[in-house]
Amino acid sequence: MANPVSAAVHQCRLFFIALQFFTRLPIPRWVGFEPAWLQHASRYFPLVGAVVATICGAVYLLASWLLPSAAAVLLAVAAGIYLTGAFHEDGFADMCDGFGGGLTRERVLEIMKDSRIGAYGAIGIICLLAIKCTALASLPPHIVVATLFIAHPLSRLAAVSLIWVMDYARDEGKSKPMAQEMTTGEFIIAAVCALLPAIACGVLGIFDWAALAFAIVAGAAAAFWLGRKCQRRLQGYTGDCLGAVQQVAEVAIYLAILSSLQPPTRFFY
Repeated sequence: MANPVSAAVHQCRLFFIALQFFTRLPIPRWVGFEPAWLQHASRYFPLVGAVVATICGAVYLLASWLLPSAAAVLLAVAAGIYLTGAFHEDGFADMCDGFGGGLTRERVLEIMKDSRIGAYGAIGIICLLAIKCTALASLPPHIVVATLFIAHPLSRLAAVSLIWVMDYARDEGKSKPMAQEMTTGEFIIAAVCALLPAIACGVLGIFDWAALAFAIVAGAAAAFWLGRKCQRRLQGYTGDCLGAVQQVAEVAIYLAILSSLQPPTRFFY
């Protein structure tokens, strides 16, 4: 029988490995590193999202004391990009270029591997960031931080779902070490990490349960839609696909929460 203390320490190591892989944040030296740990660290990707949301939320709160909400949102989004090294935004841009300019599987993978950004990627990332910032700035200021806590973990769960149900499309790549088969137990851990912030917001009455359910469905729909595109075009996913799913799911969640707060519009009188 495994020692409970050793098991807990191992889980902490996996979390810190995920934090190091997906962000620029430093981790304690005692964590160490073994290649096998990286294969199981994706279970804590949503928890990394909670860390990113905490820092982005703190930036928003500090900035909103002195600046309008729109400026505070821009600073919070910029903080998230800096923390992750634009890891996910770069994946989204690469996927836009690959899927927009490639006709065959091989050509799509070749374009996505190119470090240069093309017209599809530039237009896509501009539109994505514009929608993201506009949606957050349109929310009542007192719920922006809670929205970040919901969207960042859930959108990362959306990305993790591709690892759970699909195969890696390349023989090599920067995400290959994390692209091993994900067990159902590992996915459940990821789901719990992602859903707890949303449940907490519901229990605290920050959002009603219908709005939270709509946000979860929106994130899942984004993952399903992009996942089908990846399977059809690539017969699997790449690290860029994971980044794209995270970004699109994040925006979908913002829009779902925003729309749930709007009064119904009557088109016919």
